[in-house]
Amino acid sequence: MIIAASSADFAELIAGRAPAPWRLVPDSEIGPTEVLQMLADLADSIRPAFDPAAWLIVEGEEVVGLLSLVRPYADGEICIGYGVAPTRRNRGATGDAVAGILEWARGDNRVERVIAETSPANIPSQRVLERNGFVTVGSRVDAEDGDLLIWQALTKSH
Repeated sequence: MIIAASSADFAELIAGRAPAPWRLVPDSEIGPTEVLQMLADLADSIRPAFDPAAWLIVEGEEVVGLLSLVRPYADGEICIGYGVAPTRRNRGATGDAVAGILEWARGDNRVERVIAETSPANIPSQRVLERNGFVTVGSRVDAEDGDLLIWQALTKSH
């Protein structure tokens, strides 16, 4: 399940605590502090123009990961990124989160398409996107991440 994440939720995660009423995964971190801070800052910069900008990925009572907008909303498009604690991977949480964001986006009139980018080598992430109806629509080279495949899912009939 995905739950909209607030600035206060990110502050708790950065401090090593779970936002109430959940608990953190006890055996691995969701992400390094610097990554959590970067995502918090990114969400804070996007929120004034588009809210929500980030979501907690929750399974049972645990926050197992995050799903976030990775760039500002533009022209009916949101671009997402996601990550799950290493010990919670390959258990369906990412697929459920992506399905959840698509369900949410279909109910939000602002969103016509959801974009995600993956490394060509990240087969598990590609499978998550494929199972949720995403198709590859291109590729690009990122200065930091190298080659990326661009994936898209439409949320409105065209």
